[in-house]
Amino acid sequence: MTVNKFGVVGPSVPPGLLADRIVGVQGSRIVTVSSNAHRYRARIDFERFGMEQGRSQSAAYGRSKLANLLFTHELQRRLGAAGSPTTVLAAHPGWAETEILRHFRGIGFIEPLIGPLRNSAATGALAILRAVTDPAASGSEFYGSDGWFEMRGHPVLVGSSDRSHDSELQRQVWRASEDVTGVTFPI
Repeated sequence: MTVNKFGVVGPSVPPGLLADRIVGVQGSRIVTVSSNAHRYRARIDFERFGMEQGRSQSAAYGRSKLANLLFTHELQRRLGAAGSPTTVLAAHPGWAETEILRHFRGIGFIEPLIGPLRNSAATGALAILRAVTDPAASGSEFYGSDGWFEMRGHPVLVGSSDRSHDSELQRQVWRASEDVTGVTFPI
């Protein structure tokens, strides 16, 4: 599995291309899918932003999910400052029963061991659906699972790492995302 610019900045492209249609619409939402992996070994090298950074696939995945959260927070800040009613949120499915582990070299062997600790794919999707539909949602909130280490369970509001709330990193990810994709927001 290669985690490159599509995993890091790809989630910024659709909202950027659709911004003129959703930014001023009351009740509109932008939801980014992230992961609890944003907490682990996630440091972003802006000199190589949008490219695979190092050989560790799990670290690259964590960096991409951290970048997604940083972008989410910065987009919400900018929309709020512009007076937009659009709400920007993030969600993660927990450790959902998907094919992702087969793409990580050397850790696929743990899949049978963690089976009881995981969400089904359908249950994991509930956190994302809640972010899309929760009438009480506020900007920059993060939804995940309520179980052990947020790996499984029902959707609830969860916290994200301190690093994801670093306003300077948020601005850097914003600028780097625009530079790499060429997509700019009208805000």
